Amino acid sequence: MQQLESPQRSRGLAVAAKPDRRPLLVDRLGLWFSKSSTIDGLWIGTTESKPYPALRRVEDALQLTKRYDTLNYFRITRNLDRIWVHLLPSGQAHYDRSLNACTLDERYVLNETKTLEQIASTIVHEATHARLEGWGIQYLEAMRIRIESICLRRELNFLAKLPDSEPLQDEIVRALEWCASDPDFYSDKNFWWRHQEGEVETLRYLNVPNWLIRWAMWLIHRRRQRASVSPES
Repeated sequence: MQQLESPQRSRGLAVAAKPDRRPLLVDRLGLWFSKSSTIDGLWIGTTESKPYPALRRVEDALQLTKRYDTLNYFRITRNLDRIWVHLLPSGQAHYDRSLNACTLDERYVLNETKTLEQIASTIVHEATHARLEGWGIQYLEAMRIRIESICLRRELNFLAKLPDSEPLQDEIVRALEWCASDPDFYSDKNFWWRHQEGEVETLRYLNVPNWLIRWAMWLIHRRRQRASVSPES
């Protein structure tokens, strides 16, 4: 990316799943109905419609990774079971522990301003989350700054091997600086609010009627008011 992404849509920063969370029924159905392919044992799927451009972009990003960085490519295929493109309310991407999947937001992958190098770097980031989870390092609130910093440094390592990647490397350096300067961004409470606001954005993307969007916004506002007066807030 040519500039640092807004914190509202930062990749790798989704709602933290409980360590023992099982795949939701809606996720299992989504996987079942996804268009998919397999590359070196890694399942890649998408819920989009034909001609599946997001699926092709992810496949091309993986081939780019394999060409320039065999170590990170090996870690992706070893540590992840899936890369799944669908609509994510709370971020451009996140690691879903229940599916052992790098999940990518359809809008992010299809954004013409995003390059294959950026998509590949994002996958490297989420595969690092998977690797850390495999070592027993859970994405708990107190650990999130350190975990995100590790994943961003892995992106830097990957990007350094790509030609003409200096602007992308600069972006990651700025992200590391911002990561350390705003620890409250990683709180459970703020994750939850961003998820709810992202659901409104997703409704707009799906062209849901305005009356339903207004109702969702009113509901979020009411929840914020209650949380602000709660003794536990």
